[in-house]
Amino acid sequence: MKDAGEKNTQPMKQHEQPATTIVGLSPARLLALSDGVFAVAITLLVLNIKLPAYAGTLNDQKLLEALIHIGPLYLSYILSVLIIGAYWVAHHGLFHYIRRSDRILLWLNILFLTCVTFITFPAALLGLYWYNRVAVIAYGGSLALTGLVFDAIRWYATSNCRLVDKDLDPLLNRSAMLRNLVGPFIYILAIGIALLPIQVYGIDSTRLSIILYVIVPIFYILPGRIDLYWVRHPGDTSTPGRIMHLWRHKQEN
Repeated sequence: MKDAGEKNTQPMKQHEQPATTIVGLSPARLLALSDGVFAVAITLLVLNIKLPAYAGTLNDQKLLEALIHIGPLYLSYILSVLIIGAYWVAHHGLFHYIRRSDRILLWLNILFLTCVTFITFPAALLGLYWYNRVAVIAYGGSLALTGLVFDAIRWYATSNCRLVDKDLDPLLNRSAMLRNLVGPFIYILAIGIALLPIQVYGIDSTRLSIILYVIVPIFYILPGRIDLYWVRHPGDTSTPGRIMHLWRHKQEN
């Protein structure tokens, strides 16, 4: 019989593990902060819609004319909501794979959120001065920078499976990264067009650039090949990233 003070020197069984295994910081708080910032950014956009100040009272006709006059503000609001919404969807999809975080990821995400909230300022410029080349370029530059920073987050998190599972399919990640780069590419192209003194079918360069800005959220709203990943095969009970029958079949064809 062992003494009460005698230590247990039996080796740990194979199935037993230490009580705590440090694998990195949890991304939970990062996600909570991000969702809050996205909500604030979308809310701030509506504050850009304001009627110009008028002396005295407005009758029905003048009020209607004033509401029509600020039409570009409505369009800028809708476009910016869709773009920020597309960034939120992409951010949500990326962090589905990220299992842990570190200091660099935290600061990259803060930089990304800074870019997201800044969109509200060039959105206001675009709504007020949509015909002005500087306003159009400022809007596109802000969106392009936001997209590039987001892709930097993806690259950092997935490079050598730094913050994701080791079994994350590289084809899936590469497809997602290329899809994310479509937006910044179109924004930069639109900026280049805005700098040129050209017209196409009577549409000047600034309007052509705005048309390209509108195309981007439509592209991201429409399902892409990567979205097939979310359609699980009936016999697939594995964790995300292991078996992608439909997605691979589409890639091979």
